[in-house]
Amino acid sequence: MVYEEQQSRYGASSSYSRHAQSYGNGGAVAKKRKRKRRAAIAVVIAAVIAAIVLAGIPIAERMYYKLDYREYITEASQEYTVNPYYIAAMIKCESNYDPNAVSQAGAVGLMQMMPETAKEISNRGIVDSKWSPDNLTDPQTNIMFGTAYIRYLVERYHEMNPALAAYNAGMGNVDKWLQNDSDIRGSIEFTETEKYLRSVNRAKEMYEKLYPDVFGS
Repeated sequence: MVYEEQQSRYGASSSYSRHAQSYGNGGAVAKKRKRKRRAAIAVVIAAVIAAIVLAGIPIAERMYYKLDYREYITEASQEYTVNPYYIAAMIKCESNYDPNAVSQAGAVGLMQMMPETAKEISNRGIVDSKWSPDNLTDPQTNIMFGTAYIRYLVERYHEMNPALAAYNAGMGNVDKWLQNDSDIRGSIEFTETEKYLRSVNRAKEMYEKLYPDVFGS
């Protein structure tokens, strides 16, 4: 009786072992398949990267000089006759394409518009009345205000460099600097503004290089 019971237990144990072994083999097969899938995915990714490199697409530079809101930039550039690559460069240097950026001084959004400035150019009719100065965190609104303002400054100074300097440091400072030297680059007294001017012009060149056809002719 005891012997039969032991045999029964042994048989059950043997059956369990066979099932466990079968399960173990199945698990090994599944793992092997996963490894093969991962290897195949890695090969595809490597092939894509190789194709991009061979095609000469500068991935790292495009990641650094990203270009969001292309439609809004195009619209604003056409509305106010401003080179779209300058708009893209200003957004890069002002907020790095963060629509919710707010500076310590209170400048808001993609092109870091001061709310007071936005209200003033709105009251003067420099920007279309459908754009509200109270909505500067909206990307389209902010780009419209920033582009309208830089256009106003270009018309005032007749050149982009003093207009950019005024966008950063204010018209009063630029008016004073231009009395000392007609070339704004040699008369800027603020290190931040000097750096801003260089950065925007450099970024503009990079956007033209990296996205040559994105805004059309």
